[in-house]
Amino acid sequence: MTTPQTPNIFVSTIDLQLADKLLTDLKAKDFEIAKPPYTVFSAKKKGLSCTLYDSGKLVVQGKECAEFVEFYLEPEILKSFTFSHPLAHSDLTPHIGIDESGKGDFFGPLCVAGVYVKENQFAILQSIGVRDSKTLSDAKIRKLATEIKKTCHYHIVKINPQKYNEIYDSFKNLNRLLAWGHATTIEQLVEQTGCQQVIIDQFADEWVVETALKRKKLTVKLTQRHRAEEDMAVAAASILARDTFVTALEKLSEELGIVLPKGASQLVQKAGAAVIRKWGKDKLLEICKKHFKTLDAILGRGQQ
Repeated sequence: MTTPQTPNIFVSTIDLQLADKLLTDLKAKDFEIAKPPYTVFSAKKKGLSCTLYDSGKLVVQGKECAEFVEFYLEPEILKSFTFSHPLAHSDLTPHIGIDESGKGDFFGPLCVAGVYVKENQFAILQSIGVRDSKTLSDAKIRKLATEIKKTCHYHIVKINPQKYNEIYDSFKNLNRLLAWGHATTIEQLVEQTGCQQVIIDQFADEWVVETALKRKKLTVKLTQRHRAEEDMAVAAASILARDTFVTALEKLSEELGIVLPKGASQLVQKAGAAVIRKWGKDKLLEICKKHFKTLDAILGRGQQ
């Protein structure tokens, strides 16, 4: 059995009431403390950094990350073991997991992936290092995606920007569009496998996805929950969705000769302006999600 490769970054959210304990413990562990903007504190030592943001977001990075999370952060602060023992938080009966990538990204497609995991496949996925894609590098995601596809039944719905904009104009609502993508993925995997047990990461009121399933006349036992990536099947789906999105964005960047960043930041605005200068406004409209306010900012920038 392959030894799992642990990532060198860990992201979580904690109650800020735990900040004092965390800070005291880190000082006792000889971390150097600083306070960059928008943080409660940042702590560093050789091989490890730990930053707590004002929002409660906690980011741990470095080659000592895995050991720090498993032996200190989980037992003392998080009081959960989803990082070091992900199977403890998975439903180990055969089921389908669904997740998406690209919904917060101005450029590129929206990707919804589903993975069907059998009883004997959970341990296989854990052994190769499957976990929430947000804790993994793009390179690791790419390797894991290949292994997941070899191991499990899966289906991916990739909605390229032109189709995305067409569907969005019809739905006038991102959650309804997402629900359509989830329902379509579920429909394909139910047809492939006969499995009717489905877990998704909840992104809206429960009725939104349930309505999309009813429109397809699908009857499944659907579980919607927050932080569903703790489930192994959903984590595997998150990896396939992210890999599909990142691969598509890289291909698009190569075709244009312009690096298209993820997200919707000022860097994205600069890239959008570069696309207009090189290829024209119509090309920008072909490769972006037009309902983002980012588009107005780019067009405004181009008119200055």
